[in-house]
Amino acid sequence: MVTKDIKYVGVNDHQVDLFEGHFVVENGMAYNSYVIMDEKIAVFDTVDASFTEEWLGNVAAALEGRKPDYLIVQHMEPDHSANIMNFMEVYPETVVVATAKAFKMMGQFFGETFEGHRIIADDKDTLSLGAHQLTFFTAPMVHWPEVMVTYDSTDKVLFSADGFGKFGALDVEEDWACEARRYYFGIVGKYGAQVQALLKKLEGAELNAICPLHGPVLKENLEYYLGLYQTWSTYDVESEGIVICYTSVYGHTKEAVELLANKLEDMGCPKVAVNDLARCDMAEAVEDAFRYGKLVLATTTYNGEIFPYMREFIDCLVERGYKNRTIGLIENGSWGPMAAKVMKKSLEPCKNITYTDTTVTILSALNEESTAAIDALAKELCIECEKGECACKAVNGEKKYVCQICGYEYVGDSLPEDFICPVCHRSVPDFKEVCEEEPAVTKKNKYVCKICGYEYECEGELPADFTCPICKRGADDFKLAE
Repeated sequence: MVTKDIKYVGVNDHQVDLFEGHFVVENGMAYNSYVIMDEKIAVFDTVDASFTEEWLGNVAAALEGRKPDYLIVQHMEPDHSANIMNFMEVYPETVVVATAKAFKMMGQFFGETFEGHRIIADDKDTLSLGAHQLTFFTAPMVHWPEVMVTYDSTDKVLFSADGFGKFGALDVEEDWACEARRYYFGIVGKYGAQVQALLKKLEGAELNAICPLHGPVLKENLEYYLGLYQTWSTYDVESEGIVICYTSVYGHTKEAVELLANKLEDMGCPKVAVNDLARCDMAEAVEDAFRYGKLVLATTTYNGEIFPYMREFIDCLVERGYKNRTIGLIENGSWGPMAAKVMKKSLEPCKNITYTDTTVTILSALNEESTAAIDALAKELCIECEKGECACKAVNGEKKYVCQICGYEYVGDSLPEDFICPVCHRSVPDFKEVCEEEPAVTKKNKYVCKICGYEYECEGELPADFTCPICKRGADDFKLAE
């Protein structure tokens, strides 16, 4: 039950191992569907073809003997539309509500466009169910062209289609942000501008709940979820840290990566994530690349090119509009090393990329020269510099302002008077300028929120009455970082 009138009728899928044929989903998937009970009844979306009988049974139980008036189809991807024809066979008098492009796709999938039993919804069109008033907002390319979302102004609920979705079935407890981030950048990430357009359409709408087509219904701390979507869709940095993605044939490039990671950690870098692209979940590596502000790519020269898994990874970044990041390069080659040049060329479509001054070239195996280059690269990358230099040193002479609530950093000539933190939504008074003369912060205990990942540093133990400024959870939901 979402509200007293809105019922959940979706299903969990623990049969699927690869969502969309390539995303690993160890905890399955949820295919969500909803029913609004009113003078007229609306059913929102169907589910995957493997769950026809279960879903129709859920719908019948929710209807309690009544007949639905509308089937609202927000998205035509088969995991949400496969049962349209089955539904209409059971409830033939139902009127189908969808965009014009969705009806065209119905013709392609089913050979049926429901002439005489349909309403073509356009942007900001409305539909009254009685007490509940629905407004439709077209959301093209979030992440298909026919998509729309629906706002119920009565219960103040947004039916968000694939927006705010995540991997994982609903009967498994797991961190929302991790699987939602992997889902977003794997599936929606290319379409940041389109997500921004939709968020702007929804500005000012009061929200009590968000009902996505995958993942849990979101009812609490909605500003947290909206803030993450703002950050993700503008390709901004979500968390300070460095991700290293590498391939290694005989272990020498791996050795260099491990040396770099150790140096970064020793120098106080708050997070170092390392991904072996030949063995990791590629979607996890992509997620890390978009989450953190700095990326190191390390690979061998391979047939005058780069190793295939590195090629695949870079293609994933380029395809999803990777931008606004700092990148360092490590190449290895026994003769004619070309990997750094090839990687840089491959990344040319990415906008606002800053490359480190240091590019590490390994000739077969680490030696004194390449080890020194690793050390130089670590010093460039690490947030906390050696010898008491400023921990948040700005680049290119610009100033750096740090949010004192969540740690988000803004770099520019000055902080705009109307600036709002994209993570925790605090304003200018909660930002502090850091300068090169400011000494490095004394190391303290770091506590990490197990719910949203917010990090808090303090001397001694975390106060018992501490509340996370992002997700509003208490001290019991924090753990001491290792």
